[in-house]
Amino acid sequence: MLMTEERAKFAGKISLDVRDSVPDWKPYELKRAPEGAPNVLIVLYDDTGMAAWSPYGGRINMPTMDRLAQNGLTYTQWHTTALCSPTRSTFLTGRNHHLNRAATIMEATDGFPGAAGRLPEECATISHVLQDNGFSTFWVGKDHNVPEEDNAPGGSRSMWPVQLGFDRFYGFLGGETNNWYPDLVEDNHFIDQPYSPEDGYHLSKDLADQALHMLHNQQASNPSKPWYLWFCPGANHAPHHAPEEYIAKYKGAFDDGYEAYREWVLGRMIEKGIMPEGTALTPLNPMPEDAASPADFVRPWAELNDDEKRLFARFAEVYAGFSEYTDAQVGRIIDYLEETGQLDNTLIFYCADNGASGEGSPNGSVNENKFFNGYPDDLAENLAMLDRLGSPDTYNHYPTGWAAAFSTPFQMFKRYAQFSGGTCDPMVIHWPKGFEAKGEIRHQYHHSTDIVATVLDAVGLEMPDVYRGVKQLPLNGVSMRYTFEAAPEAPTTKTQQYYEMLGTRGIWKDGWKAAAIHAPISDRGHFDQDEWELYHVAEDRSESKNLAVEHPEKLKELIDAWFEEAEANDVLPLDDRGPVALTSIQRPQAEPLRDRYVYYPGAAAIPESVAVNVRGRSYKIIADVVIDADAEGVIFAHGSRFGGHSLFIKDRKLTYVYNFLGIPPEQTFTSEELTPGPHTLGFEFIRESAGEHGESIGTAKLYVDDAVVAEGPMRAQIGKFTLCGDGLCVGFDSADPVSSQYRNPFPFTGGKLLGVAVDVSGEQYRDLELEAAAMLSRE
Repeated sequence: MLMTEERAKFAGKISLDVRDSVPDWKPYELKRAPEGAPNVLIVLYDDTGMAAWSPYGGRINMPTMDRLAQNGLTYTQWHTTALCSPTRSTFLTGRNHHLNRAATIMEATDGFPGAAGRLPEECATISHVLQDNGFSTFWVGKDHNVPEEDNAPGGSRSMWPVQLGFDRFYGFLGGETNNWYPDLVEDNHFIDQPYSPEDGYHLSKDLADQALHMLHNQQASNPSKPWYLWFCPGANHAPHHAPEEYIAKYKGAFDDGYEAYREWVLGRMIEKGIMPEGTALTPLNPMPEDAASPADFVRPWAELNDDEKRLFARFAEVYAGFSEYTDAQVGRIIDYLEETGQLDNTLIFYCADNGASGEGSPNGSVNENKFFNGYPDDLAENLAMLDRLGSPDTYNHYPTGWAAAFSTPFQMFKRYAQFSGGTCDPMVIHWPKGFEAKGEIRHQYHHSTDIVATVLDAVGLEMPDVYRGVKQLPLNGVSMRYTFEAAPEAPTTKTQQYYEMLGTRGIWKDGWKAAAIHAPISDRGHFDQDEWELYHVAEDRSESKNLAVEHPEKLKELIDAWFEEAEANDVLPLDDRGPVALTSIQRPQAEPLRDRYVYYPGAAAIPESVAVNVRGRSYKIIADVVIDADAEGVIFAHGSRFGGHSLFIKDRKLTYVYNFLGIPPEQTFTSEELTPGPHTLGFEFIRESAGEHGESIGTAKLYVDDAVVAEGPMRAQIGKFTLCGDGLCVGFDSADPVSSQYRNPFPFTGGKLLGVAVDVSGEQYRDLELEAAAMLSRE
C-alpha cells in the first residue's frame, strides 16, 4: 500500500462539465514492477541435510535440482536456524527469527518477546513489498507461521498468507500433514482434498498442480507482470509418504548402513568440491554423555540384527523415494517455465529449511507423533509394518542414524543450532539472465536471513524504512547477489550470525564459531554451566577440532558477541523443555476455556489447537440422538488412525474406539443393538494414574441413556493427536479415519444427531512424581 504522502498530486483539470475537464490517472495507478525484474521461485524443502541429495554427492537422485545446479550455482555454506517455523519467518521478513517472534515452532511459543509467534509490524514481509510494487505473489504448500490458536475456521486471519501479502495460498498451515490425507487450506478457508489416494492423490502432486494452475491463470491475464512463488512441499518432513514405484527405485541402496554412507558420501563431497580436501568426519554420537539426549542417540549399525538392518534400510529407501518424487513435481513447474519462455528470467532458489530430522528416535517410527507424546517406539511394531512404510497405513520417520548420515560431515542434525548438522543446508540458485556462471560452486558463508535482501537486490527494490506508518527494523540479512559472479573463494560479505534453538546456541564470526554444548528439548536447564567449544570453520569445515583450550581469548570474544546478539534480538530466556511440555503450553485463545464444550453437526473439522482438550484428564462425551432402525455413522471423532478417538454407530451398535498412538489393537468398547428412538449416548474416561511413559491410565465406561453398557481399562495420550489436520468432527470423520472399523467420512445417517457435549470439568491430572523427577534432573 502506498503511503498518502507518496501519491502524486492530481495534475488534470476539473471544470463544471466533464467535457471541459482533463483526467489524470497517475495518482490512482498501481505501481509497476521495475523494468526487467525477474520472476522469483523459491522451492523450500523441509528436514534435509546437505549430504542427502545428488548435487552434493548424496544417494538421493534429484534430477530437477541437478539440472538447475548444472546451469547455476551450488552453495556449500548456506545456513538456516535449525527448525522450520523460525527459518520460514526469516524468508518472510529478512530479520532474525527472534525479532520475528519465532524462536521455535508455532506449537511451542511461550509468550516471551522472541517467542510470541506473531510477526511484529516492524518486520514487513517481502510478499507485501513485492505485492505493493507490481508483483503477483503466490504461496503453495507448508506454512507453519500461523499461531496455533489462529489455525481454525473462526480464528484470526491476521497471520494467514493472504493477509501477509500473498495473492493466493494453497497448502497447509501446520508443521506437518499426512501426504495421503492432508489438512488443506485454499486462500482463507479450509477445504477437502480434491480426490483420494485410491484415485492417485499425493500432496506433492497436488501442490504442483495448484502452483501450475496459479501460474497459468496469471500468465493468461497479466503476462507482463512478474511473479513471486514460494513453493513449500511437505517433503521431506515426516510422515515420509511416497508412491511405491519411487520407493522401489532405492531398494538395496542403503543396505550398507549409515556409518558406511557417511564415509562414502564424504568422499563424494570432497570429490565434487563441496568439502575441501582433508575434511574430517565427526563422531556419530558426539555429545558427551552428561549433555546428550537419549532420544537423539544413534545405534551403531554393527550392533543391529539382520531384521533391524533391513527395517532401517527400508526407512531410508522410503525417505529417498519421497524426496525424488517431490523433485519430479518441482520438475513439472520448471518444464512449464521453459516451455513458456519464462525460465531464463526466473530467479530460482532450491533449498531446505533445516538439517535432517532426528525426530524418528534411535529405532525409527511408524508413527512420528510418538515423538511429540514422549512415547518410545517399538521395534516389533515397526517391523510388522516394514512392507507398508510410506503407505497410508504408516506415519513413518527414519531412525536417528540416517539423520546423522544425511548431515555428513557435521555433528548432529535438526534442532541443534550450535552445529552445522542442524543449520548447514543445500542451496542451488539458478538465473540464466542474471549471471553467466554455470555449474559452479560457491563457498561464501550465508544464512536464511539473506534471502530477502538477495531477492530485493535482484528485482531492484528496497525494504522501506517505514511501512504502513510503522518504522521498520533494518534487515539482518545481506544480499548474496555478489556471489553470482564472484570467484568461488571470494570472501563473504557476512561477518557475524548468531544461532539459538530450543536451548542450543552458537555464533559464527569471521570464520570462527563458538558452540555451547547443550541438547535441545532435554529439560536440563543450567545454561550457565554449559561448556563452550570453539572451531575455526574457515579451516575446519566439519567443526571437528575443538580449539577452546588453544584460543581462550577468541572463545570469550565469541561468547560475549553471542550475548550481545541475544540482547539485541530478544533471544532470552532460553527454553529446553521437552516436546510434551512445549506443545502443552496454554496460549491465549479467542474463546475462553470452559468445562463443557458443545458441538453441532454441519461444521467443518475443528483443529486440535482450538478444540476441547481431553489430554491428561478425565472427560465425558455425551450425544443426544434420535435414531431409526438403520442408523449408522460417526457421532464424534477427533484425530486419526495414528492417534484419536471416535464414537460411532455400526451394525446398530454404539462403539467407542480410542486409538492410542496407532498402536494395535484399537481400544474398543461396544454396546448391544440400540433400539430406535431418542437416546443419550455417551462415554466417560476416568483418569486414575500415569503410565510408564506419562500416558493416562484409567477406566472407560460406555453409556446408553443411564446404563453402563461396556466398561474396562484404557490408556490415553497426554500429547497431541497430530500437529496438523484430523480435527474434531461431529457427524462424520475427516481425512484419515480414527478406526479401521469404518471408512471416512462415514457420515451419521438414519436419524437425527442433535449435538455433542464434551465435559472436562474434572481437574487436569498432575503427575507429581514425574514433575519431581524433572525438577531433580535440573538440580
